[in-house]
Amino acid sequence: MQVTRRQFFKVCAAGIGTSSIAALGFSTDALADVREFKLTRSTETRNTCPYCSVSCGLVMYSMGDKAKNAESSIFHIEGDPDHPVNRGTLCPKGAALVDFIHSPDRLRHPEYRAPGSREWKRISWDEAFEKVARLMKDDRDKNFMAKNGEGATVNRWLTTGFLAASASSNESGYITHKVVRSTGILVFDNQARV
Repeated sequence: MQVTRRQFFKVCAAGIGTSSIAALGFSTDALADVREFKLTRSTETRNTCPYCSVSCGLVMYSMGDKAKNAESSIFHIEGDPDHPVNRGTLCPKGAALVDFIHSPDRLRHPEYRAPGSREWKRISWDEAFEKVARLMKDDRDKNFMAKNGEGATVNRWLTTGFLAASASSNESGYITHKVVRSTGILVFDNQARV
């Protein structure tokens, strides 16, 4: 079939004209319906991005009725426009946090692997806290140094270290530092420097 240039332009103009009329809502009722805003019934929660030491502010939107045993589901995350660090902007990693939250590979419960074992077994949060506290207490009792070789009081514990989270506020960083130093731990750093 031979199409002239004039016929080609007529067909294109007719197609654009009908699609424009359809987009304005003149062809069907479905195109003219008003869609509900997706954040209308959501719950807004402010948080901090977990990725780096910049500590950008986030606004997370979740669906759920806030009942005691009902789980809410986060469906949208954006930068917090009121946050002084990022003022509403997010890097690509922060913008993709919804995928991180809903990843099937994300670890949601504590797991323990016994010495010499190849398998991880799921334990409760209480068991995890007790195990960490017991191991720290045993190590501190065994290796705490109250005085050095010259008899000077040093009160230090050199066999355990602590790595703090980089996305913490200044206040929580200060409290973490005080708690860790009060145990005698000298090996203390922040993830932001790693």
